This record gives sequence, structure tokens and C-alpha cells, in this order.
Amino acid sequence: MVADKRVGILGSGDVAKALGKAFASHGYDVKLGTREPKKLESWSKETAGKVSVGSFADAARHGAFVIVATHGDGTEAALELAGPKNFAGKLVLDTSNPLDLSKGFPPGLLFGVTDSLGERVQRKLADAKVVKCFNTVGSPQMATPKFAGGPARMWICGNDAGAKRETETLLRELGWAGALDVGGIDGSRWLEAMVPLWVRAGQALNTWSHMLQVVT
Repeated sequence: MVADKRVGILGSGDVAKALGKAFASHGYDVKLGTREPKKLESWSKETAGKVSVGSFADAARHGAFVIVATHGDGTEAALELAGPKNFAGKLVLDTSNPLDLSKGFPPGLLFGVTDSLGERVQRKLADAKVVKCFNTVGSPQMATPKFAGGPARMWICGNDAGAKRETETLLRELGWAGALDVGGIDGSRWLEAMVPLWVRAGQALNTWSHMLQVVT
């Protein structure tokens, strides 16, 4: 269990709200950061536990650790608004995906193979410890996941070993079997590339409750 139970979450979409609700239910003091506070009025009233809403900078300052849950194409701008200095020394869980919907559905990637959004987040937040996490599942399965195949481990990557151990502790608290660590933050290139495949698999199976896993 993490000792300092303050978490800041950047975003106001389904991922931010799902993770905010999940951490609040486990006794965390949650602050969501957004440019549009009115979008979260109903969520704030309906969510049990200690929750609040503020700016991106408010959320980044509030959290002992911070979750980035913004749309991929707006992530870097959101981090700039939040103030990179407010992330210094903190664990940052990056859930974002650089999805390109300019040609319709299913999506492609805005960039990949030689760069990733996870790496861009780490470069932007040079003094933080970024771990790519939660980007390979849909928001309903991010906490207390239930898969027909049984307990699953969450794909993660990042440069700091201690940050990844802390991430695994958080994952277990939310009901995951643990983490599947695929290496440094450059592994985000491949975790992000899984998401268009995840979408295509969901279309083929007519479900959005699935997850790509390794079978041995």
C-alpha cells in the first residue's frame, strides 16, 4: 500500500473518471485537473470518497503521484499547462495513446517505431519518473478487472526500477495480478502500437472488455 494517498489526474474523460473513482474507493485523495471543470460536476457529486476538481497545475501539485489521462494529441500541451516543475521527483503514470483518427476508424498512430508518447512525456517531465501504464485496456477494466481467462498482469514500462515497483503495488491494490514489465520507457513504442490492434481485435470479437496477453 502506498503511504501518501494523494493522487492528481490530468484529464476529464472516461479514463480519468474511471481511475479517479477507483482510487477514491480505495481511500485516496483524488484531484482531477481539467480545462473544463463543468464537465466533471456530475462525476464529483456521484463519486464516493475524497474527490475534487481543479486545473492541470492544481492536480499536478496535489498528487504524491500523478496520472496522465489526456487525449494523445493534447497530452504535451496539457503537461505544459500543468507545469513540468510540479511533477519533479514524482511517479507519473502515463495512460495516453497517440491515436490518429484523421482517416476514420479504426485508428492508426500519430507517430511510432522511432518515438512514442511515453518517451515524449518523459522528455517533457525530465525530473519525473514516468511509467507507461493502463494504456492497453479500456477504462471499464482499469480497476477490478474481470477477464474470462482469469487474473491478468498489466503491461508497463519505464526507466526507473523503483517507480515500476511502486506502480505494481498500485496495480495490485486495484485488483491486478501484477505487472508485466517490458523494459525502459522506449517500450512505450510497442505498448502504444498494441492499441490499434486492440481496437481491431475488439471489432472482430464485438467486445471492448478484452486485453492482449502473453500465453506461455
